[in-house]
Amino acid sequence: MVDGIYLHVYIERDIKKRFHKIFSSYNLIALVGARQAGKTTFLKQQMKRMSSSYVLFDDPDARKLFEADIKKFELQYAEGRELMVLDEIQYCEDAGIKLKYLVDMDRKLWITSSSEILMEKDILSYLVGRVSIVKLYPFTLSEFLRARGQKAVEADMLARNIWEHMTYGGYPKVVLTKDPEMKRTILSDLYVTMLLKDVARTFSIEDINALESLAKYLAVTNGALISYEHVSKALGISFPTLKKYLNAMEKSYLITMVTPFFKNKSKEISKQPKVYFMDTGLRNVIADRFESEPDGLLFENYVLSEMIKSGLKPKYWRTKTKAEVDLIVEKNDMIIPIEVKLRSEPNKIERSLRSFIDSYKPKKAIVVTYKGKTGEMRVGSCKVVFTDVPGLLRILGSGSPTLSNLV
Repeated sequence: MVDGIYLHVYIERDIKKRFHKIFSSYNLIALVGARQAGKTTFLKQQMKRMSSSYVLFDDPDARKLFEADIKKFELQYAEGRELMVLDEIQYCEDAGIKLKYLVDMDRKLWITSSSEILMEKDILSYLVGRVSIVKLYPFTLSEFLRARGQKAVEADMLARNIWEHMTYGGYPKVVLTKDPEMKRTILSDLYVTMLLKDVARTFSIEDINALESLAKYLAVTNGALISYEHVSKALGISFPTLKKYLNAMEKSYLITMVTPFFKNKSKEISKQPKVYFMDTGLRNVIADRFESEPDGLLFENYVLSEMIKSGLKPKYWRTKTKAEVDLIVEKNDMIIPIEVKLRSEPNKIERSLRSFIDSYKPKKAIVVTYKGKTGEMRVGSCKVVFTDVPGLLRILGSGSPTLSNLV
C-alpha cells in the first residue's frame, strides 16, 4: 500500500463470464465505458493467457501509424500474435474501415473507448456483424464488496458499505483508496480529465466554462425533471448548445438521461427527461457534497445507477396531476414499478404507487430501501415487496452471485 492506495490488486469483474463467451464467437470485441472504470486493467488481465500486443492511442506515434498505413500497423502489432488490444480507439480517424480490414484479415481484436462515439454510424456501419459491444461501468455493489473481501454481511454492515459506495462511487482507484480526502482528490482529478478529454475534446466543445457550469447545475439539481428552456436561460447557452453538451456528457458516461414511461398520453407527462449521474461519487465531487447520511435523491440516483450497470433501462412515471413513481422497469412483458425510499415500513406505500398499481395492474411492485424493514404486502392482485438494493437486483434477475449471499 502506497499513500493509502492498494497497488497491484485485481478485482474480478462481473462481465468476465459474458466476455469469454463472446470471445469464442467474435474476432472483434469493443469494451466501452467511462475513463478509469477499469477497461484496460480488465483486458490486460484477460490477455495474459495469449500472445498479444497492446496499443494505447493516446500515443501520437501509434495513432499516426494506424491512420497513415494500416498494413504497416498490422505488421508491427499483429504479425505473429494471437490478439491485438487497441486502447481508446475513438481518437483515431477513419477507425471503422481500418478495423474492418483487420477483422477481414482474420485478426483478433479487443478495442476500448471511453465514449459511445465508437458506436456512431461512421464506425459501426463498417462493422455490422463483426463486433460485439460490452459495457464496463465503475464497480457494481457486488464488485465493491468483492474489493472489500466481503462475501456475506449483515444488514448494518451492508448499509455502511452501500453508504461508502454511494458517497465515493465505484471507480476502482477510488474504491481501493482508504483515505477519504484522497478519494475526493482522485474524483476531482478524474472529473477534470473526463470533462477536458472525453467530453470537450472528443465532441469538439470549446467553451469549457459553460460545460462546467452545466455539470455543476446538473449535480445540484440531481434527479430533477429537466426543462431545456429553463436551463438555457439559467446558464445563458442556446438550446442547440445545451442539447449538444448533454449528448456529449451522456455519451462520455458522465450522466444518464431517464425518459418517462407512459401509456395514456392525455394524462401523463411525456418528453421531459430526468438527469442523473452514472457515478454518485462524481456527482458528489461536482456538487461538493459529501454528507454523513444520503438524501433521498442521492439514494435514488445510486439505485438507478446499479440497475443500469446490471443491464436494465429504467424509466420514470409522472402524471399531469403529479402522481409519480421513481422507476419503472419493463421486463419479460411485465411492468414493475419501483419506489426508492431511505426508510420504509412494510404495509405502507405512497399514494402514487397505489395509483400506478390501480391503473396498470402490475403483478409485482418493489419498494427498495436504504435502512428500512423488508417484507411483503398485497394491493389487489399485486404483490408489493419491500427490500434492499441486493434484494432489488435479485428480484429483477440482474444481480451478481456475490449479492445472493447477503442478508
